[in-house]
Order: sequence, then structure tokens, then C-alpha cells
Amino acid sequence: MLGRTANDLYWLSRYIERAENMARLIEVGYRIVLLPREGEGFHEEWRSTLESAGCLVTYMQRYGELDTQNVINFMLFDTSNVSSIASCLANARRNGRAQRTALTREMWETLNSSWLEFSAIKPSTITSNSLPELLDWVRARSALYRGAMLNTILRNDTFYFSQIGTFIERADSTSRILDVKYYHLLPSSEMVGGGKDNYQWASILRSVSAHRSYRWVFKDHYKPLKIADFLILNRQMPRSLRSCYDELVEALRDLAIFTGARQDCNATAESTRDLLMEADIQRIFQSGLHEFVQDFIERNNKLGTEISTAYHFSD
Repeated sequence: MLGRTANDLYWLSRYIERAENMARLIEVGYRIVLLPREGEGFHEEWRSTLESAGCLVTYMQRYGELDTQNVINFMLFDTSNVSSIASCLANARRNGRAQRTALTREMWETLNSSWLEFSAIKPSTITSNSLPELLDWVRARSALYRGAMLNTILRNDTFYFSQIGTFIERADSTSRILDVKYYHLLPSSEMVGGGKDNYQWASILRSVSAHRSYRWVFKDHYKPLKIADFLILNRQMPRSLRSCYDELVEALRDLAIFTGARQDCNATAESTRDLLMEADIQRIFQSGLHEFVQDFIERNNKLGTEISTAYHFSD
């Protein structure tokens, strides 16, 4: 497979995953902004939402202050924001069109129709009542594309690069949500396990679609230590860091078998997966959750760079 083809398939999956993650972040931020606020200010939740999405600096440069309508438009429709849902769908469709012969009919039709339908939406028509329906639609289209991919594509290099892109993006999103929102909800001056509004703790879980599954596993109230354990180390939770790296190790291993050669990225993914397998949440908190997550983000970025180099994405 040519490096350009591998690059396009990898980033196609990253953009689809990112669009879904952005929809989840917008929904959670909007839910919390609607609640009565004290101390931090009415719009402060949007700061952590933009920070989790990695676009706070770009937003502030453009708008200068936090405003609900501006934030929603910026994260949904603004093509100058490379992480907006509009940008993600457009870039995913562009990459899919460039590699049309590598996709199945079902994958391409889902991708193309999603872009066409979203492009037809006028931002001025999105009200507080219609926003949840639109965000549900984005998540549903992401699931539809991924279902088409999993159910119709050959288990070859196209599949492996699609899997790798999905789970690198998912791991990055979960780690950033955990780091940013956890920091805002649990300042260093407060002991772990101190009281905070349950709705806000639930927002972390809703951001990664883990609200119901957390209660299923723990059958308990929201507890900071358990939430962190669930999102970092629980291999049964499909958006946890451990689960993402189980998938990445498997996809990279199969890709190495397919191409006939292991690469540096195989060892990097395996070492990060081993770190997550051996980690203990109590020790993570003792040494610093923020430091652990920042180290993970650096490892995840390093893996992305090594994959790009190994498979000649720039060629």
C-alpha cells in the first residue's frame, strides 16, 4: 500500500472518531451550562470543553470571550477550526474520496451522505431545542460508518490502518477529557474523594459514553478514584485507555504480519499497553494523575509519529 493511501485511511478514521467525540463534548458542556452556577461563572464549563477538544487557544484568539452560541458554532460549523464537526466530516469525506477504491460501497455511501446532509444544515436554524437531535445524529452517523467498516471490509491493510486511526484518536480524546475535566472538578487543594456535584462527575462519564456502564460495573455513587480507574485501566470499557491500547497492539501486530516486518511503533504500543496492564490506580493518584495522563498523551503522540514514519505517510 502506498504511504498516501495509508495516511488517508488512517486520518479518515481519526476524523470520524473526532467528530463523534466533539458531539459528546458539546452535549456535556451544554447540559452543564444550563444548570445554575456558582463561583466560576455561567460560561466557565465551556473553557474546559474547549480545552478538552484542544481548541481553546484558537477560539479565544477569534472571539476573546466565552459565549454559548459562539462556542457551539465554533465546535459545530466553523471550518477555520480544524477540529469542528464540519471540518472533520469534510476532511473524512475528502480522504475517502481520494481512496474510493479502498472503501466498500457501504462505507463510502455512509461517509458521503453524512457530509452532504451536514453541509445542508444552516447554523442559524440550530436552536437549543434542535441541538440535542443534531448531536445524536452525528453520533449515529459515526456509529453507522464504523459498523459499515467492521461488517464489510476485508481484514487487510485497509482495515488495520482504519483501526489504528480510530483507537489513537479515541485514546487521545479520553486522556484529554480525563485530564482537563478531572482537574477542573478536583483542584489540588481538595482531597481525593471530596464532595462535588454528582452531575458534574457524571459529565466525565457522559463525555466518553460511559455513564450507564460505570453504574453497571460499580453499582455505586460517583467516586473520583473509581471513575479514573474505569477510564484508564478497565479493559471492558471500550473507550478506556487500556481498551484502546489492546486494540492498537492487535492492529499493529496484524499489520506487521501482513507487511512482513515489525516496526518501532509495535514496541511502543506494546510498552504502553504493558504500562496500563501493570498500573494500579492508587499508585497513579499517589504519583499524580495529571502527570500520568500527560505521560500517556506523550506516548500516544509518539506512537502516531512512529506509525507515520514507518509507513511513509508523507510519501
